Amino acid sequence: MYTNFGPIKEGQRMDLELEGRHAVVTGGSKGIGLAIARALAAEGVRLTLVARDPAALEHAAQQIGGEVAVRAADLATDAGRRALAEAVPAPDILVNNAGAIPAGRLSDVSLDAWRAGWELKVMGYVHLCQLYLPAMTARGSGTILNVIGMGGRAVRPGYICGAAGNAALIGFTNALGAEAQAHGVRVLGINPSPTLTDRMERHMRDRAASELGDEARWREFVQPDAFPFGRPKTPEEVGALAAMLCSPKVTYLNGTVVDMDGGGQWTGR
Repeated sequence: MYTNFGPIKEGQRMDLELEGRHAVVTGGSKGIGLAIARALAAEGVRLTLVARDPAALEHAAQQIGGEVAVRAADLATDAGRRALAEAVPAPDILVNNAGAIPAGRLSDVSLDAWRAGWELKVMGYVHLCQLYLPAMTARGSGTILNVIGMGGRAVRPGYICGAAGNAALIGFTNALGAEAQAHGVRVLGINPSPTLTDRMERHMRDRAASELGDEARWREFVQPDAFPFGRPKTPEEVGALAAMLCSPKVTYLNGTVVDMDGGGQWTGR
């Protein structure tokens, strides 16, 4: 049975010299985005959380506490992205995290579903970088962190839409980092593998209720032999890595996309 949920404690400070900086975190109301926001807040970063649902954003802000602003926006639209950049014009850090690309083989995913998934994640990331990079360039400093996904590295036919979209964002991050460094701006990425978010836990609880008659037995479906280190990673581990990548202590790190999969791409897990 899976019982170890990882070593990172929520809100644990690492002293990364981020005190007083301002970060915009998209998809920041839950899951990995919320964990990144918490990790940055623990380092003294002022936050603007962005997502579609105002109530979820307010709940997330209350969980984090401190100096947290929220902005409801539909980042799948040009207008929503422009409105965000106009309302919150010049953050020190931009975390692109909002996005959900549908699973399925080529014959399973309609063209409309491809467009919708890419409009939010692929074009959303590209457009927000276009909108925010000029201010960072003019200032001579800034960090853009793209949360992408292992689907673009360890490609699978059952996630072909995500494989293509994430691979595009990996290349985009590499190329933009090469350009931005001349202006004092860093562009980085993280490729998370499956992570024990609330969404993943809810799926497992539903399965346990359906197949075992008791949702409390959901951990029985998280098989140790299916994951590196015998467990899926936690959102807090992704948040900790994100905060470290945004730190001026690692200024020479740029254009890099970190595969956070426990080495699973090499072991098949």
